[in-house]
Amino acid sequence: MNTIQFKSSLTSEELANYVARQLNAFYPDNQLVAVGDVRCVMEHTLVRVKACFSRIHRKYYCDGTQATFNHLHSDHYAMFLYLLSNTAWKLAGNEMLAAKIFLLNKALHGLDVYYGIELPEVFLFIHPVGTVLGNARYGNYLTVYQNCGIGSLTESGDYPTLGEGVILFARSCLLGACHIGDDVVVGANAFLVTTDIPAHSVVVGQYPNHRILHNADLVRNRIFHS
Repeated sequence: MNTIQFKSSLTSEELANYVARQLNAFYPDNQLVAVGDVRCVMEHTLVRVKACFSRIHRKYYCDGTQATFNHLHSDHYAMFLYLLSNTAWKLAGNEMLAAKIFLLNKALHGLDVYYGIELPEVFLFIHPVGTVLGNARYGNYLTVYQNCGIGSLTESGDYPTLGEGVILFARSCLLGACHIGDDVVVGANAFLVTTDIPAHSVVVGQYPNHRILHNADLVRNRIFHS
């Protein structure tokens, strides 16, 4: 994958200006975001965007030779804003900038993924309006659709653990100390509470009456380059 080229609809400098203008328009709180603060985390963010998008085997992401980021593709931009907020927090320690980018993502896409959440290197959001991803452990090659929820049952924070190659279809929800194995499909409207799901499974239905079906396929191969 090192030979994959990367194309962005805006240059790094243009993106820094674009994001800064959005943040200052959305949050005119007399604490203006300086373009330079965005610029200092932009290059590292775009490296992360390329690393992620180059593994996504879908139209508009990567054709095998070139990964593409388009700021006007809302799924692209939602993923980019998460990575930008997380980078601002981890790399620059700029919590105010990270918080404003997180809130911008929430305002634009209805997506609640806090800047301190550690998503894997390779993940995919598919029109994720209404999705809330809490402080779980996420394996690589994660796919999340709309209206999904991952969270804790208690304030002490017993969160799910997800293996590699997990797909969360629309309106699925994982709460508490769920352990989800590799290459698991969590079906639309599935609801699990403190439940273990073995690798290579499809889970459907509502806890405690959910059903687990065997699935021999490597789920990650449906969407991602190996």
